[in-house]
Amino acid sequence: MPSITSLATFTPSCNARAWLTSPHPHLPIVATACSDKTVRIYSTQNFQQQSTISGGHKRSIRSCAWRPNSVGESVLATGSFDASAGIWRRWEDGAGKGKANAEIDFTSGLAGGDADKDDEDEDEWKFAVILDGHDSEIKSLAFSPTSPLLATCSRDKSVWIWEELDEDNFETVAVLQDHEGDVKCVAWHPGEELLASASYDDNVRLWREDVDDWACCTLLTGHGGTVWWVEFEGTEMVAKIGGGDVASEEQKALVQQREKAGSRLVSCSDDQSIRVWRKVPKENPDGTPQQRLPSIWKNSNFEEEWVEEARLPSVHERPVLAVSWSRKTGRVASTGSDGKIAVYEERWTGSAANGDVAMGDAPSSDGSAHNGSDAEKQAITEWVVLAEIDNAHDVFEVNHVVWAPRADKGKVHDEEEVLISTGDDGEVRLSIRTQRRWAKQIAHESKTNSASLLAKEVVDSMCKKRRRPYRTADQKAKDNTQSTTKGNRTVLLAQTGWR
Repeated sequence: MPSITSLATFTPSCNARAWLTSPHPHLPIVATACSDKTVRIYSTQNFQQQSTISGGHKRSIRSCAWRPNSVGESVLATGSFDASAGIWRRWEDGAGKGKANAEIDFTSGLAGGDADKDDEDEDEWKFAVILDGHDSEIKSLAFSPTSPLLATCSRDKSVWIWEELDEDNFETVAVLQDHEGDVKCVAWHPGEELLASASYDDNVRLWREDVDDWACCTLLTGHGGTVWWVEFEGTEMVAKIGGGDVASEEQKALVQQREKAGSRLVSCSDDQSIRVWRKVPKENPDGTPQQRLPSIWKNSNFEEEWVEEARLPSVHERPVLAVSWSRKTGRVASTGSDGKIAVYEERWTGSAANGDVAMGDAPSSDGSAHNGSDAEKQAITEWVVLAEIDNAHDVFEVNHVVWAPRADKGKVHDEEEVLISTGDDGEVRLSIRTQRRWAKQIAHESKTNSASLLAKEVVDSMCKKRRRPYRTADQKAKDNTQSTTKGNRTVLLAQTGWR
């Protein structure tokens, strides 16, 4: 039966609140945005800090994002509470050249750099561009995977879209001001020039370019509080549903519908809900001559219809701050201010077993399904909770969670993923989801890792210092508690079962 096992904590941790961690698209490193005005670059091979980016911002760095299609260099964007965005560059051996993470060594020094240089932190990263324009704190930013565009959003209620014309030259192509509150998050569709934004006004907006202008093509309403995060489903997972093969005609029809509609969108909110939205494909996109009447501001096919397809099982007791949709398995991870991390999977109806919490299409207030006429089709799938872990960062809130490829020596296969969480305690922790029968073996192997070398005597000593008796794995599983050793920033064996 699956469980969540905490493997390690990246060291050294930030000495202030850590907001978000972004995995590199090609290399075994991650970037963490911190309140101390720095970004820390960690290796996912040995969980050690490789460099620190600093000096570009005057206030807390709230967000960071890698450019996905860079070749021969790493390009990182940072968004700060000083209302500016920064672009940082570094030459990188193997970046964007198709090398597997395991083929590039990030355990002693950075690829393409010299680990022995004293001025590594100052000289390695080039602060290339600063982007000004927002009137208040930047909350989120994201590079488009399909075009040279960067989106930023701010407390000033606006979304800006920037185009990179050539190296170190960005131009503002759109300023979108339809939201009525802080814009908390922006996310690009993985295969189209479609941008999603989430706001304090409880709404999600989708944006497209219409002729020469960007405009809102869809307004998604329904959340009863601030929408903190949005993320699109990976294009590779659109037609894949876990927990069984496609067998019946109903299942085949649903897969065809998913392929036609494209990637779905997941959102999470202050109202403690996680919702999945899907596009309703147009039956006749060209329309009849009567339907194709001229418009002075947009073409007749610009607006799109998106519907709430499902709500994930209710797990969180406080606002849900972030979700992450795996591009390899289609599973969704969530976290929030209650300190909990949960993992969900969509399955064909009836495949849930052993007491899994399950939910298909949540009914609306009038008892009808959210999908309207498509309710029967959508009811053949359900979302189940695979695993959850309480107090993932002890008593601190968890601000962000994200899936990333596993790159340390304990990796079993190339497709294995880990969960990386970022918290108010300044720590970035790495957890794995595994079969329970392997949990003790993984915990044993983790002791040989440079990030988790700790004997039982040290655990006893640390527990005594914290006035907490040492507890065995069986005892911890029984009362669902975690034993951590924050003295050396290591989490040894924290596992929770199914709920």
